[in-house]
Amino acid sequence: MLVPLTRKKFEQLIPFIATAAQYKYCWGNAAEFLKRVLISLVSVLLLYLITSLLGEAFAPIILLVGIVSGMYWLWGPVLWASLRNIECRSSRYSAFWRGQVLDVYISEELVGTEETVNKRGELMIVENRERRLTLEVGDENGFLTKLQVPLRRSHQAIVTGEWAEMVVMSNRPDMSRISNVTDIYLPELDVWVSDYPYLRRDVFIDMSSRLENDPESEQPQRNKKRSTKQEPRSGSTKTRRVPRRNDDW
Repeated sequence: MLVPLTRKKFEQLIPFIATAAQYKYCWGNAAEFLKRVLISLVSVLLLYLITSLLGEAFAPIILLVGIVSGMYWLWGPVLWASLRNIECRSSRYSAFWRGQVLDVYISEELVGTEETVNKRGELMIVENRERRLTLEVGDENGFLTKLQVPLRRSHQAIVTGEWAEMVVMSNRPDMSRISNVTDIYLPELDVWVSDYPYLRRDVFIDMSSRLENDPESEQPQRNKKRSTKQEPRSGSTKTRRVPRRNDDW
């Protein structure tokens, strides 16, 4: 089921500037941090060489650019997270979605390869694999989507039939074709399933609670007995009946 969101609420859920959680995600590992430091150092060096060639005439401007470039290692994650948010916010329409977990399983996925040399001087290709959780969610109207994320300890309690909530986006007013989805919230477990944290989680949980307590809401109530696993049409994104819009959402 879907509840359309106003543009104002959608922009509250996915802000223009990166949140702390998004900044932390884009900070990356040690290798990515060192890469940003290297870019900062090279940028400062190039600006120093340009100053030597142009003289002191442009020194104030180059100094300002040099300070900004030299701090790229710090503000880079804000830039990349904000660009992801902007891409997501380009969707014209959005809605709160509630369905159920249809399937959940763990797999090992190839996330990268490394070249190394063994003791005999032979070139070896080492595969880096990561255990990942795949969550399949859907509703009674045939909508179906999958989300694959790194496996976390909190995922152990997830079973089929759990209620699942997220924000879906479309460029069609009837939401007949979904262009993007966010991280998934499992309210009965208070567990988030996500890779990149698109949503401001405090705002989303508050909205979910208000929908749950709204007597006029057409959403399926979470306190009702969960149904067993459904069998939606794979890949279906047919038009669904869209409930009324609440101007506060």
